[in-house]
Amino acid sequence: MSKVTPCLWFNGNAEEAANFYVSLMPDSKILKVQRNVSDNPSGREGSVLVVEFTLGGQRFVALNGGMKMEYTHAMSLMINCADQAQVDSIWNAFLAHGGKEEQCGWLKDRYGVSWQVVPTAMFEFLSSPDTAAAGRAMQAMMKMVKLDVEVLRRAFEGKTAA
Repeated sequence: MSKVTPCLWFNGNAEEAANFYVSLMPDSKILKVQRNVSDNPSGREGSVLVVEFTLGGQRFVALNGGMKMEYTHAMSLMINCADQAQVDSIWNAFLAHGGKEEQCGWLKDRYGVSWQVVPTAMFEFLSSPDTAAAGRAMQAMMKMVKLDVEVLRRAFEGKTAA
């Protein structure tokens, strides 16, 4: 059966990025590092060409493509977090390593990759058949940078103004 594996493009720092990513969450590890067998546009002989790794059990490839390419918000990676403690831990790790906060649970890491750090409760709130409660949670989320489960819950329950 075919599987989809995201391939992230880097300019010489694929191994550094992969090592950082696998440090963020359980069920993550470096699987394989492939080196260039000769000098080529992606690097010198012996330098890292490809790093295969898992992040939260999902397989990824990091490629040193030989030139800088810019990431956009058109493609981002979402991390579903079990609770606020996991949101805080992952969010803070990104920021401590050069990440930049953005609106509504988004951030960019120091490599320019866009991430969404989202508590699973957010999906429960937004998919509720109670559209008024879901709307309050959405309005609360739109005012946040890092997502706060308790603020979202209070908004969903109508206990605070969104």
